[in-house]
Amino acid sequence: MLIRYGYDITLACAEPTAMVSLLEVHEDRKADLRAPENLYFTPDIASTTYHDIYGNRCRRFVAPAGELRLWGDATIEDDETLDPEVWDAPEIPVQNLPDDCLVYLLGSRYCETDRLSQFAWDRFGNLAPGWSRVQAICDFVHDHIRFDYMQARATRSAFEALNEGVGVCRDFAHLAVALCRCLNIPARYVNGHLGDIGVPVADPMDFSAWIEVYLGGRWYTFDPRNNMPRIGRIVISRGRDAADIPLINSFGPHVLNSFRVWTYEVSEA
Repeated sequence: MLIRYGYDITLACAEPTAMVSLLEVHEDRKADLRAPENLYFTPDIASTTYHDIYGNRCRRFVAPAGELRLWGDATIEDDETLDPEVWDAPEIPVQNLPDDCLVYLLGSRYCETDRLSQFAWDRFGNLAPGWSRVQAICDFVHDHIRFDYMQARATRSAFEALNEGVGVCRDFAHLAVALCRCLNIPARYVNGHLGDIGVPVADPMDFSAWIEVYLGGRWYTFDPRNNMPRIGRIVISRGRDAADIPLINSFGPHVLNSFRVWTYEVSEA
């Protein structure tokens, strides 16, 4: 199966402003691209790339005064399989976790483990450890938070999402990540593309957020927002939470003038 994905974003700055974008496909999916993925700027400006401490590909540039358009488009090959469900995948004791998993047990900007620990243990501590406990967390988050684009707030944390009961996909992800970490289960935040392949079209196309949880010696995808296996996830970046992997990090004020995202299946022809 082939999936076409991309974005068209226009920003406006009053003066030249340094920026870093995380908009391009993650390194572990680059081999699936049918052609090199490119990011185009209008007006044309110079940019460089580097990899951050989480392995994400980041692009540095200076947006000029006035409008800057960022446009990217690519086609990727996908195996057309649903997210795996491995119900016998066990939790790994902290002392046996790989070193690079430990950072995903700690509190972070949007995932306040210190404020959520008691709630997590009271609600999920008596459940059988493993896949079923992580799924119970996702079930709770899915049922507890009401999805509402109009209630989106860039500063909402996991603790606030629990108390307010409303949010968008990043809030679902932050709360599920935080609750897993409270129970000593490594969990990380993921940004990417997720189209409506195999499901009814319900929402406008957008970037999506979901989570990955370390069970049985590997990372598995969970999605508390949709709470069902899906086809065609395209990972852009992974981090502790949204603060680590903003789509665009601006080192100065800017205005978002337009924003369009697409993700859909295309034929071989």
